[in-house]
This record gives sequence, structure tokens and C-alpha cells, in this order.
Amino acid sequence: MHEPTAPAYYDQRAPEYDDWYLGVGLYAARDRAGFDEDLAAMCAVLARLAPATTLDVACGTGFLTRHLHGHITGLDQSARMLEVAAQRLSNAALVQGDALALPFPDDTFDRVVSGHFYGHLDETQRAAFLREARRVAPELVIADASRERSHTAEEWSERVLRDGSSWRVYKRWFTPEGLLDELGGGEVLHAGPWFVVVRSPR
Repeated sequence: MHEPTAPAYYDQRAPEYDDWYLGVGLYAARDRAGFDEDLAAMCAVLARLAPATTLDVACGTGFLTRHLHGHITGLDQSARMLEVAAQRLSNAALVQGDALALPFPDDTFDRVVSGHFYGHLDETQRAAFLREARRVAPELVIADASRERSHTAEEWSERVLRDGSSWRVYKRWFTPEGLLDELGGGEVLHAGPWFVVVRSPR
């Protein structure tokens, strides 16, 4: 089993990453009652955000990024994720870079958005990400996994890819209130059985 080191795991997973959202491939047989409806609700929340100069940190394939409005920059460490995103995001600027050391000056953006990234960070990484996100924008929106359908708040889980390779991935699940506490306050934009979205000012 591989210990994932970014971007190696995501480079390898890029061609099949959206399978998780779409419930196909290795995810086709999973019990995901209400998942599609909650995914649509989360995407609708992101689409309703006021247009802004936005940085999507760890944008991945751009599956969520495409719902954002305004001048959009997507950043990811994985070149292969960005290759997929480029096919989907014709009007976004895409940058390969480190989410924990953002390659942008202070206050470059109006808003930082990040989907399903914060929950993979350990305590030290979370602190670095929040420092950087607060440095480059006055507003932070995080979409991540809901605690409601999870048997645990955190774990190291095994991820098996189509090629049979196995990777250990650290993952957390959140209540919206608990996530806001970590961010220093803000408002809940979505609280569903599978996803939560919160907005936190600097």
C-alpha cells in the first residue's frame, strides 16, 4: 500500500476522480442514498455565490469549480488533475502550485474556495492552509464531507484505484458548526447528509 504524497496519488487518480461524484466505476455498487440530490444542492450553493475574483484551491478536475462565477483561478498540485480541469474550464486560469504556500501576493482575490481538500489536512497543514487562504483573500468558502453519514470523524482509509494500486489517505468529516469553529466563525451555507458548505470572513 502506498503512502500518498501529493501529487502522486492525485496524478494517478485524475482520470477516475469524477467517478466518486458520478457514482460510477468503483463507486457504482455503493449505497449512496440521497447523494445525488445533496451533490446537486451543494453545487447550487456554490453557483449562487456572488461573482467574485476567486481562487479555487485544490480545484482538482474542476468538477465544482465550474459552478463558480466571476474571474476564476484554479490551483492544484497535480498536473494530471489540471489537464482534466482544462477541458472543463475554458474561461478559468489554471495554476500548478502548492496550496500550503500559495504563489500569489496578499489580497490577490476576493474569495478563496476549496472543495474536499481541507478534510485531508493534518493539524499542521490546516494551520498553513488557513494562513495562506486568509493572506490572499478576505473570504473563505469550504465545501467538504458531512459527518452525518460517516461512522467516524476521522480516519486513515484505504483507497484502491482502477489499476489495483492501494493508497492510504487521511480523511475527516465535519458538522458545519464544528467546521466553522475551526475557521474562526462565519455562516453555514449548506448542511446536508453528505456535504457541508460554510463561509468564513477573515
